[in-house]
Amino acid sequence: MTTLAVVALAWVLLTGVSGLVSPGRFPTPADTWAAGIQAMMRGYGDATLVVHVLQSLKLVALGFLASIAVGVPLGLLMGWSKTAEAVLNPVFMLLRPIPPLAWIPLAILWLGLGDGAKILVIFFAAFVPSVINTQVGVKTIERPVIEAARMLGTPRWRFVREVLVPGASPMIFTGLRLSLQASWTTLVAAELVGALAGLGHMLNLAQQDLYPGMILVGMVCVAIFGALTTALLGAVERRALAWKRTRGGAA
Repeated sequence: MTTLAVVALAWVLLTGVSGLVSPGRFPTPADTWAAGIQAMMRGYGDATLVVHVLQSLKLVALGFLASIAVGVPLGLLMGWSKTAEAVLNPVFMLLRPIPPLAWIPLAILWLGLGDGAKILVIFFAAFVPSVINTQVGVKTIERPVIEAARMLGTPRWRFVREVLVPGASPMIFTGLRLSLQASWTTLVAAELVGALAGLGHMLNLAQQDLYPGMILVGMVCVAIFGALTTALLGAVERRALAWKRTRGGAA
């Protein structure tokens, strides 16, 4: 809180009091407040701030969940099966270095300018961390645990549910945090093309209008809702890994 207070004070002094920073380059607190009121009450870019936020949250959620649905099972498979790793890893290594934004032209070609293309771009951004960390998590499971499950003749699906996923879950959640961060990082660029609403659309219009106050409002919204979704994921992680804390306390 002290750091935020110092930053806020410096913002007021540099932009509003001393005028060392031109309002055309960085908005004053008053300009930012006025832009926020405008976005909430009258709207900006043919939509209110609430509509922009909800649209962006929808895109991030769908892209992120799609990456989990594909990336986590793929990471489990590649981490557990040497055959699957040998077959799939070369393809994955080819896709891995491609920046998520490089998929935008193909996404538009395949899915047009609607939400589908934006979700696909976010999916590619979030997909890689989920696969890598899940694969690493499987490989870090202690061998005696796996051997014990084999000796007991644990059925395959029960082994996946009760050994593989719990053992890899700490790294899986690490991957999910990175995937969520990548989703928000990519969102703004994904919404620059063909969007009718969303925080990225709002930022793009504000840049074209040379409206620093509205640009800062959009940036603050991305920061706030990125932090909130990260906190929500952290709460899910703590609940899902409660067994680990219990075991650690018993030990």
